[in-house]
Order: sequence, then structure tokens, then C-alpha cells
Amino acid sequence: MTVTNVPAEQLIASVAKELKKEEAMKAPEWAAYAKTGVHKERPPQEEDWWYVRSAAILRTVNLRGPIGVAKLRTKYGGRKRRGHKTEHFMKGSGNIPRTILQQLEKAGYVQHVKKGVHHGRVTTGKAQSLLNKYGHDGRSSSTEGKKAAGNDASAKPASPRAESSGPADGNAGASDKASPDKGSA
Repeated sequence: MTVTNVPAEQLIASVAKELKKEEAMKAPEWAAYAKTGVHKERPPQEEDWWYVRSAAILRTVNLRGPIGVAKLRTKYGGRKRRGHKTEHFMKGSGNIPRTILQQLEKAGYVQHVKKGVHHGRVTTGKAQSLLNKYGHDGRSSSTEGKKAAGNDASAKPASPRAESSGPADGNAGASDKASPDKGSA
């Protein structure tokens, strides 16, 4: 079981809680006021968004490494609304992923390497064990949830049309009522 087998939301939420405990991972003072890119109109509203973004970046580095700030800017970019003009793609902020990568490197989760012509950050053994730990936990809880949902699904009728008369009957009655009004008017 690896990081790819677990839903990203579950893994990121679990890793974010763990990163919040880490001494080196602290949100800077300016993070409360900074937008995550030019395409955004407001800064994030969640209080712990820094740790969620850190966990998401750690997962991305694990899956796509070696990766740098430029690729992360593209990943976290989006469409800029320009009023009446057409939308354009804009890259995300560079300072946020750069600072997060520096903090992750200081905490020992990523390291800077050069593989051939590619250079960037890759995960260390510490990060790999953290992601695998929560990857296994998330996998077991998600399969239990699917099994429970499967038991509930077996109690439901086989087809949704067996439950109700369906929208066709309701529309036919409405059209019958509407046609005499049109004829008499």
C-alpha cells in the first residue's frame, strides 16, 4: 500500500496534523494576509491552511520529485478573472511553496538533489515513513467505510425506478392539464 492508494484528502489532512506538531513548520506572520496567487481575490480563510498546503506539497514532492518551485507555482495556479475580458491562467505564488520547501528541508522531510538534468527536491526516508504511516492508516479506514457503505447499499432496491413512479408520469399529467388551457384560450 502506497500513497497513491489512499484518497488525497485523507492523507493530506492526517499529514497536516502531524506537520502542525513539527517545530520547524510554523506559518510566517505574513501568511495570514497573503493570497496564494494573483488569480485569487482573497487570502485563505482557514486558520491551518499553511499546514494543509505543506502536506499537499510534501505529497507532490513524493509523487513527482525532483520538483522545484516553478512546477509547484504551475500546480497551484488558476484562472484569473479579468472582468469582461477572457480568463487567463496565472501561476500561483512563488514565496509560499519556496518557504514551505525550505521549512520541510529544515525539518528533514525533503532534500535538494540533482538527477541528470533535473534538479529539485525529493522526499527523504523520514518523509517516506510519515506518508506510508498515514497511507496505511487511511487505507484501512477507507476500506472499512466502503464495506459499511456496501452493506447499506445491499438494503436499497435494485433500481431507483422501483421506488417511485418516476418523472415521466409526473410530466405526462402536467402536459395533459396544460393542453386544455391552451385550447380554451
